[in-house]
Amino acid sequence: MVKGKKVLVFGMARSGIAAAQLLLSKGAEVTICDSKAEADFNGALDGLKAAGARFMLDEKHPEEHLKGFDAMVLSPGIPVEHPAVVKAKSMGIEVMGEVEYAYREATGLLLAITGTNGKTTTTTLLGEIFKNAGKRTFVVGNIGTPYSGAAGETRPGDVTVCEISSFMMETSSRFHPSVCAVLNISEDHLNRHGTMERYIALKERIFENCEGEDMLVLNWDDPVTRDMERRARCRVSWFSSRNPVPFGAFVADGMIVYGTPEDFKPVCPAAEVYIPGEHNLKNALAATAMAMAAGVPAPVIRHTLKTFKGVEHRIEFVRELDGVRFINDSKGTNVDSTIQAVRAMDRPTVLILGGYDKHTDFTPLCEEILKCPISRIVLIGATAGQLEQTLEKVGYHAWTHAGYDFEAAVRLAFQQANAGGNVLLSPSCASFDMFTDYEARGRIFKQIVHALEGRGA
Repeated sequence: MVKGKKVLVFGMARSGIAAAQLLLSKGAEVTICDSKAEADFNGALDGLKAAGARFMLDEKHPEEHLKGFDAMVLSPGIPVEHPAVVKAKSMGIEVMGEVEYAYREATGLLLAITGTNGKTTTTTLLGEIFKNAGKRTFVVGNIGTPYSGAAGETRPGDVTVCEISSFMMETSSRFHPSVCAVLNISEDHLNRHGTMERYIALKERIFENCEGEDMLVLNWDDPVTRDMERRARCRVSWFSSRNPVPFGAFVADGMIVYGTPEDFKPVCPAAEVYIPGEHNLKNALAATAMAMAAGVPAPVIRHTLKTFKGVEHRIEFVRELDGVRFINDSKGTNVDSTIQAVRAMDRPTVLILGGYDKHTDFTPLCEEILKCPISRIVLIGATAGQLEQTLEKVGYHAWTHAGYDFEAAVRLAFQQANAGGNVLLSPSCASFDMFTDYEARGRIFKQIVHALEGRGA
């Protein structure tokens, strides 16, 4: 497909590096491009150089150097409005995302998951279900392992479970999972996409090539995803934690079941799902619907639901010190995600809130905080001022600013927490004002927490 072609890989984060490695292995002539200098990568590009990749680094105007390229592979972090992307398209250079390219090189069964929240948990859970079913399984995509890093290794009979972001769908064309799901939709990434209509349309692209016997799994309880059925050209299955559905995964008399209200197969008692909270019950139902559609036996699904312990950085217990439990929810990067986290708190909680500005309305979160046991809030990062104003507007006044000093924020939260309470990091924002990504934010939070000494020390 790409042998002998000249390909520009634009954006050298993890997915860009993985795409360049795959392209080189397939015989492409690869040039890598990034605005950062080579020294900024601390040796991460040495393998590409040794394999024959050309470098176009510290490049502020790549649109001036596109002549001669056959294709451009784009990292998700590069917007399609970038001048180099616009120019490439005008020159007839094929522009595809890293996920799109990986899909073209992969084989085996592909299942894909998108939505605003719950993607990583559902993707990881579904991957565990297939592993427990004895399938050689790759869990990739927005979850942290680039699809390109696994695509070259896939064989017929393998299973790939791919977490898909709206950014990835900006540059898809042939991407075609056999089973896919849209878990939910709430306001997010408007700084990138501009409007909710555009954001929703990008989420829907996950199933634009699905037809016939392909299966689309949708959330019956979410009016936006429920409406997507009208645009589907394949079979549709549903999941719901609250209602029976025409066909899919739902709860009947305390049991997760799959089928119709009149004819269903029992899968697992809802109370036996290991990961807590209604939001995780929904994730379990979505994974069940996808796995059943792919033919996984119900006993395998039940075993996995009962034993799967969740994912790092999502309502993750870190440590208890002086009777205070520390919980890492760094993956809470939008309003709805943090709402689910604060709803899961069952004791007085000091919440660390704030971060990179994605042009979000925090009113629903602040109103929810009034209903939950949030005793104090420590505000951080670029959105601290906006959060303060919104909290004041809804009548919540127990907040404190910690600026951009993350360690000071954690220590302040610990000082304000009482024995028997929690300190919860669930920022409701992306991390880019202070960290490279939410994973770095979560890791540093855990490092700080583990270094804390008791208040009586």
